Amino acid sequence: MTPQLDFCLRLARAYATIGRRMDAVLGGHHGLSFNDFTLLLHLARAPGGRLRRVDLADRLGLTASGVTRSLLPLEKTGWVARQSDPRDARIGYAVITAEGHELLDNALKTAAEVAEEMLLQADRDQLDVLATVLAPLAGPAR
Repeated sequence: MTPQLDFCLRLARAYATIGRRMDAVLGGHHGLSFNDFTLLLHLARAPGGRLRRVDLADRLGLTASGVTRSLLPLEKTGWVARQSDPRDARIGYAVITAEGHELLDNALKTAAEVAEEMLLQADRDQLDVLATVLAPLAGPAR
């Protein structure tokens, strides 16, 4: 096995482990999955707290229909709203609401605590090296 394949396999396993842990803690404390948390985070970081659905799909690595399925429960809970473009009815935006911002602010603290707990053995230099390795795979930070 090549070192690259070994790294990819370990990364996939680590991602699954992180996802399960974040799902359990975020779900238990905030009623939010890790995927929902990530979606809200992308919206909150976007200018005006909104993104075109196609851009959100790109950032999340989902299809357009996958984003639609992910947004539906968040819209029902009032954490995300739909917004149409007044100049082009074909363009739809997802917008984080005030309630979504409040939830995300609380969930960010919880997620940071979980991340620190999970990476307790890693020092800052190790994390910086890993971030450098992962950056080209993950795409630009937004």
